[in-house]
Amino acid sequence: MNFADKYKQTIDDSLTRLVSRATDSRGLNAADLSERVIKSIEKYVLRDNANVTVAEIKEFVNTLRADELCLIIACEKGDETAWNDLVKNFDATVKSAARKISNNAEDAEDLASSIWAELYGLKNDKDGKVKSKLSYYSGRGSLGGWLRAIVLQLAIDQFRKQSRLVQIEENREFENLANESSEKFDNQSVVSHSANPEEIFSETEVQKDVSNALKEAIAALEGEDKLILKLYYFDDLKLKDIGNTLGFHEATASRKLVRVQTEIRKSVEKILQTKHGWKPEEVKRFLSETASRLGISVEKLFALLLAAALVQESFW
Repeated sequence: MNFADKYKQTIDDSLTRLVSRATDSRGLNAADLSERVIKSIEKYVLRDNANVTVAEIKEFVNTLRADELCLIIACEKGDETAWNDLVKNFDATVKSAARKISNNAEDAEDLASSIWAELYGLKNDKDGKVKSKLSYYSGRGSLGGWLRAIVLQLAIDQFRKQSRLVQIEENREFENLANESSEKFDNQSVVSHSANPEEIFSETEVQKDVSNALKEAIAALEGEDKLILKLYYFDDLKLKDIGNTLGFHEATASRKLVRVQTEIRKSVEKILQTKHGWKPEEVKRFLSETASRLGISVEKLFALLLAAALVQESFW
């Protein structure tokens, strides 16, 4: 007997209460939410506790955001009214997040447009179903915070793709890679622009090292410092509002944010050297060359890497 069958009555009752909590259920019923909620329970409850109790299942489902989850699932089902409400209520959120990490207004507008295309779904899977990032929303956190995370994730993906294309154009011996499919392309090596053209960084290894170092550095932060990062990156609060929330002046909030970012960067550089075997010059070269290829500062690049690590840790 699988999990869903074993706890069927508990799940059904919890789903019924979930729908009843929604101010606007969008005409959905418990069955419409069942698959999404069961997957969330399996991922977030059973992951660390195979012997989950009925009370724990009820408590988890009770924390889900009913209105926002119903809105997203209604959008997935093709409800045009729900989709219009999503755009109307959250377009400003998406554009604000895009502006925060873009070089100019035009880039921010393009990024925001890309987000809505990704959410609407422009491709089909092997079964002919529309592929949309909406399927990742579980209802665990605010929809606004989740959308800001999606913006950051797409920005990182675009920067990685742009970086690969630039590198291929500048290295003729790798021009055959341009004909590879996008799926295979993700497994190719990335060329480091160093004095030695034969030196190759494997993107997967670089990504893994940097991601692990960032997660370790973030985990070591004090509670208040972690909260500042969350409020800034995901809740999109301005420094003045962060200060008001935590009980100190805007200038203090600014200093704290800069300090946290600086501490994380130093910690990441140290971890890459001591635990992953990077040489000091490799760390500096990776940051400076990647930032240069993308046309952004090292500081913005590191902020994006930090945001990506926070996204993965918090949402996937």
